[in-house]
Amino acid sequence: MPVLLAAFVIVLVAAATQATTGFGFALVAVPLLAMATDAHTAIVTVSLIGLVLTVMIALRERAHVRWRPVAGLLAATALGMPVGLLVLAVAPERMLGILIAIVVLACTAMVWRGVRVGTGPAAVAGAGLVAGVLATATGVNGPPVVAAFRGMDFDPRTFRASLAAFFVGSGAVGLAGFGLTGQIHGVAIALAAAGVPGVAFGWWAGNRAFARLDPNRFRRMVLCALIVTSIVTLVRAASM
Repeated sequence: MPVLLAAFVIVLVAAATQATTGFGFALVAVPLLAMATDAHTAIVTVSLIGLVLTVMIALRERAHVRWRPVAGLLAATALGMPVGLLVLAVAPERMLGILIAIVVLACTAMVWRGVRVGTGPAAVAGAGLVAGVLATATGVNGPPVVAAFRGMDFDPRTFRASLAAFFVGSGAVGLAGFGLTGQIHGVAIALAAAGVPGVAFGWWAGNRAFARLDPNRFRRMVLCALIVTSIVTLVRAASM
């Protein structure tokens, strides 16, 4: 029960962060849930719940999706996912925890600096491949895709809609990979079921907070919190 309650609270906070800042669901949820359970379970659980969140957004914003760049990124992402699945299958818990912490730190730095990727086919394919490896190895794959879409200069609504559509596709492919490799188990399903209600509550709370808080200030607070969480996760994993 304590772990199920922790999953609900973590997902609520992560969904509220996503609603308020436009990013951060997996960045927040994966390292925190890895502290409450184990890294392998956290990755699969967050992937299960993340698909629910992105389907909600994508359905609502589907008229604003730019399907061609989304499809191109998804193709490259699918090619990178088997590498990530191999890492997840063979990496010991300690190494996986360290990898999650390093990836979250690197991704936080990318978001903080507003990194952009060029619009050329090689650059976009590279971002997609990296996102695919990270998606199945760590559960955190947003920043490379965000950097790719930033380089395309989408307006905010198109950016949000296209990002959600990408995550629906990559999430579905990733979960299929987890299923085929036996990574989806009862504990992950139970934690996902406990966490899904937190998506709705967190999204509602985040939207209300967005109307009252300074988004830029809150964004900086979230990024600082992610750095602290990553360092704690790294220290914890290294001491195992």
